[in-house]
Amino acid sequence: MSIYVMRIVTGQQAPDFNLTDISNIEFKLERLKGKRYLLTFYRFASCPFCNLRLHNIIKEVEKGSYGDDFEVVAVFDSSLENLQKFATKHQSPFPILADEDNSIHRLYQVEHSISGVFKGMLFRFPGLMLSMFKGYIPWRIKGDMTAMPADFLIDEKGIVQTAYYGDDEGDHIPLHEVKQFAQKRGELDADLLEV
Repeated sequence: MSIYVMRIVTGQQAPDFNLTDISNIEFKLERLKGKRYLLTFYRFASCPFCNLRLHNIIKEVEKGSYGDDFEVVAVFDSSLENLQKFATKHQSPFPILADEDNSIHRLYQVEHSISGVFKGMLFRFPGLMLSMFKGYIPWRIKGDMTAMPADFLIDEKGIVQTAYYGDDEGDHIPLHEVKQFAQKRGELDADLLEV
């Protein structure tokens, strides 16, 4: 007998949580109230697709693509020790969190798919090769290999505006959609100044 679990949906309050980041500091999601943010879920810490995606988001943040009042929070299905081994080299300007017991992945209904693993390797092979060329090689797999990515765009009130569940191991919300969402805050601020 299988149990069907509901995904997080648009309009829902983002479930609150606390986790430890790669600097061994406790992160509380509630501290982002009043800001727009991307909450992004990844597989195991050495996942090539995950690390390439993280690399690309960091580049966008450093370029200022999302503005000053937008946050990113990355959550890996990993122990803190393993995450520190593989993610510290990113020197991320935003929190990278360890979800060692997978409880926050479950809270956000992050899905699992064996076929999604094979689909990702088959259809995203160039991306896989690029990520390994950049040094993101899965030397040690600790965490669930079948976890699929998930991304949530959350507004200032903590309401989910977009819930994106990946179909394969490299399937994330497009970065231009993240940028559009981030820039809406700036548009809202400009509208308030005109009133």
